[in-house]
Amino acid sequence: MINWHPRATWPYLLVAFALAACGPAAFDTDVLKQGPLDAPGVDPDAAAVDGVEVGHRLIAAGEYELAIKAFNRAALDRGALDAEILAGLGSANLGLGRLGQAETLLRRAITLDDARPEDWNNLGVVLMETGKTTEAAQVFRRAFALDNGESVAIRDNLRLALAKTENSATVQVEADGYKLVRRGDSDFLIRQSP
Repeated sequence: MINWHPRATWPYLLVAFALAACGPAAFDTDVLKQGPLDAPGVDPDAAAVDGVEVGHRLIAAGEYELAIKAFNRAALDRGALDAEILAGLGSANLGLGRLGQAETLLRRAITLDDARPEDWNNLGVVLMETGKTTEAAQVFRRAFALDNGESVAIRDNLRLALAKTENSATVQVEADGYKLVRRGDSDFLIRQSP
């Protein structure tokens, strides 16, 4: 004979009720009537994000190869390589350490009519990285003048470049203080790898 006690059945009853709640009766069957569950699709009528903006975001995230692809797509969409795209490509190449390509692209960018002070600044950063400090100081001066002295990053870069050119024999200015400036609100700091 089994000895039954009322307090001993409570755990079994709780488990039975919990399992009953998980059964098919508790499941919302209206979801199944709507069709299969898929991830949301792409809205073909939605406005696309500008490829240049995507490229700048990717540079900020350190994804330089993807940024180059985004800038190339933006060039295809626009049908031309304008100063903004060339500067973006140059900045991405600088991030990858491709200083020769970055210098070429940024030099092309500053020759165009729509070149901005940020493009001049970024060329100065490349020149500093390649050891062309005198030319970099001149480029930073030009960027500072075109910007009317409003950008703190450009001013700091000019100050560091001048200190390095004037005191190159006596004072060592660290190269990791130069700032790569992006069009818009963000700026990027270029530092040498440890």
